[in-house]
Amino acid sequence: MNELLFMTVAFITGGILGILFFGGLWLTVRKAVASKTPAWWFLGSLILRIGAVLAGFYLIMQRGSWLIGLLCLLGFIIARVIVLRLTRDYESAQLDIKEAHYES
Repeated sequence: MNELLFMTVAFITGGILGILFFGGLWLTVRKAVASKTPAWWFLGSLILRIGAVLAGFYLIMQRGSWLIGLLCLLGFIIARVIVLRLTRDYESAQLDIKEAHYES
C-alpha cells in the first residue's frame, strides 16, 4: 500500500512540475514579447524552470525505483498536453474578443 501511495505522489508531482514548467514557459513568452530585454526573461525563466524540474525529479528518484521516475515523467508529459490545450483555448478566446472589438 505504501508503494502505491508513493507512485500516486510521484505521478501528481510530475504533473505539478509539468504545469510549472510549461505554464512558466507560456508566461515567459507572453512577458518577453512585450519586454525591452526579452533575452533576460528567457534566460532567467529557463534557469528557474529547469532548476525546479531537476530538483523535483531528483527528490522523487531518491526512492530508487525506475517505475517511480517513469510515473513522474508520465505526469509531466500529461501536464504538457493539459497546459497546451488550456493556453490554446485562452489564446483563441482572446483573438475572438479582439476580432469582435474591431468589427463593432
